[in-house]
Amino acid sequence: MRKRLVILTTVLTMVVATLVICLAIVMMVTMVTMGSTLDTEAGMGSEVDENPYLVLVNKEHELPEDWEDKVQIDVIANALGEKSRIEHETCGAFLELRKDLMDQGIQIELDSVYRSVKEQEEIWAEWSTDPELGEEYCKKYLAVPGFSEHHTGLAVDIFLIKGDEIIRDNEDMIADEEDFAVIHELLPSYGFILRYPEGKDDVTGYAYEPWHLRYVGDPEIAKEITENDLTLEEYLGLD
Repeated sequence: MRKRLVILTTVLTMVVATLVICLAIVMMVTMVTMGSTLDTEAGMGSEVDENPYLVLVNKEHELPEDWEDKVQIDVIANALGEKSRIEHETCGAFLELRKDLMDQGIQIELDSVYRSVKEQEEIWAEWSTDPELGEEYCKKYLAVPGFSEHHTGLAVDIFLIKGDEIIRDNEDMIADEEDFAVIHELLPSYGFILRYPEGKDDVTGYAYEPWHLRYVGDPEIAKEITENDLTLEEYLGLD
């Protein structure tokens, strides 16, 4: 009798353990599936619905309200040990782009990427009440909360490292035409575009920023935008 009880107890223990393992696997698969890709309607037409990486956020178009609930954000450190948050697929594409450029002797690093709406609100509140800055300064240099492309996790600001020199100042990066020409040429192959190209201020609402990259997902779309000298607004017909 005792032997049967021992066997029964052992069997029940194994069944319970198996159920726990199965439940854990189901939970892991569910988590990966929910966070693996963007799946959101941006309300800008079928093309954006099919490819959420084409979502448009600018001074006229607000971040889709459910975006922050659906986007998967990774955390990654640059060569200086500074941590950035970046959308999952964008992160992988950026690392491939960075490696390709490193092989050509150009080192790019992440500077500013994802910033939540709440964080933007806090920055706006701080800057607008600063006596040395004020609300007019905010309107000129800071996106209104909810209208910053950095909310998407797809916008990537970079800086350069050349040996012991860190090139991070905007004017210095604009002056480094040679390196940025190489960087910009490679962008489409990895699904990136130059978001604020020169001479397109009236369309994008922003001056030329050679450091501001934008992931659009499909390299073929990135190539079409780049080769035809388009902005994202013009490609989507929303300029």
